Amino acid sequence: MNLNHLRVFSRVAEVGSLTRAAQALRISQPAVSKQLAELEADLGMALFDRLPRGVRLTAAGETLREHAERILNSEASALTELRDLAGLGRGRLSIGASTTIGSYLVPGLFAELHRLHPAVELDLQIANTAAIEAAVRDNRLDLGLTEGLVATDALTTETVAADEMVAIAPPDHPLLARAPIAARELASVPLLMRERGSGTRDVVEAALRAHAIHVEPIMSLGGTEALKNAVLHGLGIAIVSRLTVEQELRTGRLAELTLSDLHIRRDLHLVMLAGKRPSPAAAAFIALLRGRRPKRKSR
Repeated sequence: MNLNHLRVFSRVAEVGSLTRAAQALRISQPAVSKQLAELEADLGMALFDRLPRGVRLTAAGETLREHAERILNSEASALTELRDLAGLGRGRLSIGASTTIGSYLVPGLFAELHRLHPAVELDLQIANTAAIEAAVRDNRLDLGLTEGLVATDALTTETVAADEMVAIAPPDHPLLARAPIAARELASVPLLMRERGSGTRDVVEAALRAHAIHVEPIMSLGGTEALKNAVLHGLGIAIVSRLTVEQELRTGRLAELTLSDLHIRRDLHLVMLAGKRPSPAAAAFIALLRGRRPKRKSR
């Protein structure tokens, strides 16, 4: 039994005539007769009684007609859903992102994607780089966005943006009047950092070591929001991702302390399962993401 046989059978059952069914299907009457004969042979039973004028369903034909209607309706529904998906009339996108990207970059991209394609269901999971890459590799996530990078042939990676680290201070901090300052001056001011084990702290400490600058933070805080609030309360200076302080810098709640000889940059990576074609929703998100910055590919 195939769908074409069922379509012919269903039309004949509807109109009660091989001739009218052939006209409706735009095929010849012998073609209709042939497909019905093949279907009956396949099932091993007659589906129609042939009458002098037209045909009439047998008991087997009546039973098959009920199933054929459901099958053909399901086929039509599947085609409609697939066409909607291709045109982003519906669909689902699941993304995993590390903390900074997930908290400060993805929400804006999701807002734009939702504006363009409001029927697409969006899901964001925030985790560390290893967990995200494992989920993408196991096909539990459509895409991953990470600051770190673990090399594996099972995944493809692409650098889609850069995360700049900036020094921040309260708007009335005296060092702002002398900016830009040399990075070594950070050793003489109270410095706040993320907790040990934080990727942000690792990046900052590595950059300072590269400039032979040794600093001991007066305070370690377990989150970027806590770090920003500590700076707002005048407890010291911190170096954080620009993504995390864009709003505070724009409104003047915090100020950027420019460093003349220290520029810290880390790449943000798009992670995908090797060989997997992005869904229409994933492709739309990737286009928005790539539109933010120039890209370069790696493997």
